[in-house]
Amino acid sequence: MLHRSTNKVESKMIVKAEKTMAVEVGEEGVVVAMKQQHFVLVHGIGGGSWCWYKIRCLMENSGFKVSCVDLKSAGIDQSDADSVLSFDDYNQPLMDFMSALPENEQVILVGHSAGGLSITHACHKFSNKIRLAVYVAATMLKFGFLTDQDLKDGVPDLSEYGDVYKLGFGLGHDKPPTSALVKKEFQRKIIYPLSPHEDSTLAGMLLKPGPVLALTSAQFREDEYDAEEVEKVPRVYIRTRHDKVVKPEQQEAMIKRWSPSSVYELDSDHSPFFSTPFLLFGLLLKAAALDVDVGCN
Repeated sequence: MLHRSTNKVESKMIVKAEKTMAVEVGEEGVVVAMKQQHFVLVHGIGGGSWCWYKIRCLMENSGFKVSCVDLKSAGIDQSDADSVLSFDDYNQPLMDFMSALPENEQVILVGHSAGGLSITHACHKFSNKIRLAVYVAATMLKFGFLTDQDLKDGVPDLSEYGDVYKLGFGLGHDKPPTSALVKKEFQRKIIYPLSPHEDSTLAGMLLKPGPVLALTSAQFREDEYDAEEVEKVPRVYIRTRHDKVVKPEQQEAMIKRWSPSSVYELDSDHSPFFSTPFLLFGLLLKAAALDVDVGCN
């Protein structure tokens, strides 16, 4: 079966990913430098640190340092999504994490889905602390949602599936919704169609409403942020070919508008950390290794 694997198979795939990294980099010193890299993984709306459990395990078993951040109202954070009304509030846990890093430490930020907005925000504020930003099926907009085109490219449109959202109205039913959660009966079909059933079951137990009002208010205006700072951070985009959430044409539009240094692709649904974890792990190492290689030359 495609999604069934033994420890022996997993070990072989980890070794293969690391060998690929070593061959492409070609220098032992750079491989040692890779092992010192610190990956910071940021989830999308409704998710949490738990989304990354496979990737974190693969990375830590291979000797890398990994941190996962729960944004406001997500994961184990106890905040009510309907009370999180601004993007700054939602993303504060990542800002606090970045602020607490030593000035001489750089991390590799990885953002999934709406987590792309979170890592872009961090790139604007902490470019000196970020070695690389990796967008995984993510919203990649330099200034967030400033225009109608930004919303078209970066906001999932699930209208073709009907009434898929359970909405929260923290400001009253006569105001725009403050939170949203894809209903359980649609989750596997839309978010995890190629993922193992056990992972989509786990997700169904752990997904929480996400603060949609806060997310759509994400704006990094040039009068508040220095556009030159965000451009100092190299970016990589990992496309997901069978994505029903951030659709391939949306991903392509964002890539064309704000071109990253490299683009990779996975035969994955919207959740490659479940559906293609070994391949995603390999691409993360590849992106990070090439960045280290460039930095060493």
